[in-house]
Amino acid sequence: MNKQLPVILFLFLFFFSCKTAKLSDALEKEERGEYYEAAQIYRKVYAKTSSKKTYLRGNIAFRMAECYRETGNTQRALSAYTNAIRYHYTDSSALFHSARMMHKLGKYTDAIKQYDVFLAIVPDHTLTLNGITGCDSALVWKNNPTVYIVKKMDKFNSRDGEFSPILSGENHDQLLFSSSRKEALGDSKNAITGLKNNDFFLVKQDEKGQWLKPEVIESGINTEYDEGAGSLSKDGSTLYYTYCSEEEESPRTADIYKSSRSGAQWSAGEKQPIFKDTLSMAAHPSVGADGYLYFVSDVKGGYGGKDIWRIKTDEIGASFPENLGPDINTPGDELFPFMREDTTLYFSSDGHPGMGGLDIFKAKESKNGAWRIENMQSPVNSMADDFGITFEGVKEKGFFSSSRNDARGADHIYSFERPGIYVRIEGWVLDKEEEIIDNASVRMVGKDGSNQKFMVRKDGTYFADIVPGMEYVMLGSAPGYLNRKETLTVPNEEKNETYYVDFFLPSISKPVLIENIFYNFDRATLRPDSKEALDGLIAMLEDNPNVTIELAAHADRKGSDIYNENLSQRRAQSVVDYLIAGGIEKERLTPAGYGKSAPKEVTKNMAKQYEFLPEEQLLDPEFIETLSPDQQEIADQINRRTEFKVLRTNYRLF
Repeated sequence: MNKQLPVILFLFLFFFSCKTAKLSDALEKEERGEYYEAAQIYRKVYAKTSSKKTYLRGNIAFRMAECYRETGNTQRALSAYTNAIRYHYTDSSALFHSARMMHKLGKYTDAIKQYDVFLAIVPDHTLTLNGITGCDSALVWKNNPTVYIVKKMDKFNSRDGEFSPILSGENHDQLLFSSSRKEALGDSKNAITGLKNNDFFLVKQDEKGQWLKPEVIESGINTEYDEGAGSLSKDGSTLYYTYCSEEEESPRTADIYKSSRSGAQWSAGEKQPIFKDTLSMAAHPSVGADGYLYFVSDVKGGYGGKDIWRIKTDEIGASFPENLGPDINTPGDELFPFMREDTTLYFSSDGHPGMGGLDIFKAKESKNGAWRIENMQSPVNSMADDFGITFEGVKEKGFFSSSRNDARGADHIYSFERPGIYVRIEGWVLDKEEEIIDNASVRMVGKDGSNQKFMVRKDGTYFADIVPGMEYVMLGSAPGYLNRKETLTVPNEEKNETYYVDFFLPSISKPVLIENIFYNFDRATLRPDSKEALDGLIAMLEDNPNVTIELAAHADRKGSDIYNENLSQRRAQSVVDYLIAGGIEKERLTPAGYGKSAPKEVTKNMAKQYEFLPEEQLLDPEFIETLSPDQQEIADQINRRTEFKVLRTNYRLF
């Protein structure tokens, strides 16, 4: 898929031979990671290149798109990729990246179509498959957001951008973040982003808990170069952070630095020897309570793109870091790790299925070393880049950074908070044909003695608040229907959750089909796969101890009357014998073999399932013989059935 280096070499040689100095500058700047400046040059050269030079225009458009993508200018990147494809750019990665830009712009349906086009060229491509899954999930998450409340922190934000907030202080009353705003030190603009280099800023709360205006930190931590994406030690006296220098004629890279605080002053940062190879990138450090420093690198030995690694803080420079493995890391980029006090890892990724750009993920490590990963979903995540999260201690509140709602792709700080925990139950109460029942109710009895009853709404649904860690016995009931009992055990977890329990009530006044009762051909012996349905019938009879029923077995139109009556009687008796063995009194059960004398009447559900069956039509031989052979087999199968109907509802009352 990757033909970028030969293309860059071709462009360099072509334009160098033509003495086009500006384009050679663009190629050199792109190679050094100075994407903003490279993109500006590519844009000018593209405009001057004749549309008849299809191959050149396509290649220049692709290089321009790559630079826009690296600087977060998603809309311009998509336009440039589209032009590269239009001019028949030969590298299929243009299709893939254009799909990702559509994904990041929230054009999920268009993105899926473009992902599919690329997938036809490169089957089983992991990032593409995850991209399609992410688009499908995003459509659901966007319409079903979590309970988190997210707000833009205008008091912290500037026009230029800020990211990676860090809460500190005994009462979490100080916030450290990085920003390229005008107050940042130095006057030059960053060749990668086109903005000023980032510096650390500090914002404090006043005695009333109100946030004050951010101020640049003027001690040794900030320089004229780029500083950001930091992490504080637990006591707040040590800061690990990302530092990017600007050395002429060298590729741009990032290193992890450490600074110590004495009073209100931070010392000048010292480079940490994460890797013996001084050219290997290391960034986005996060100090864990487990003694590890988590960070990001694209060093060899990873899974593609940038991966999350870790190393013991007291072994930095003495041992090689550990990659967190394929549960966390993907062929895409995993960035901005944050190890919370409870050893839960938060990080951002564009490789796992997400809503577009970087999404924030939550990961817990099990005892066997495997990680269970969850997408934080909407509204914490969006179609844009979401990253750099920090929490206010153990509370489900804090801050993160996001490029959402900024046309230039600039990052800003947002707050998030999960309101009080709610746990609820909801579901349907319907008849066995899934039709709405009048005057239905649900009663819930908790192991703590709580007892509540609520009426089902007119649309057949119910809902109620429940308590974490509680066990409930639930009873669905309605006049003219048998009761159904269900149990629910609610885990004792501090998280919002909705549980779903549905009740399908059998009618007292008409026969009820017992589904999934199976016999071998020409035999009355029950097959083992009938056990689940019959055990459910036993439970229903135990829930309704005053009921007596008739167990009726029916045959299809084939065979003689006497043969079918005898076979169906023996089959009905087999069901009765099973129920008696399961503890149901013999006197409550009456077996009846109807043979083929009582064909089934088509219900509303059957008519929905089979278009050729009119509702209320009797499936007698005269009607069945008007059907096609395949349709006849379906009708015969419907007639071969086991049903029960209620005979009495006062068995134990006398």
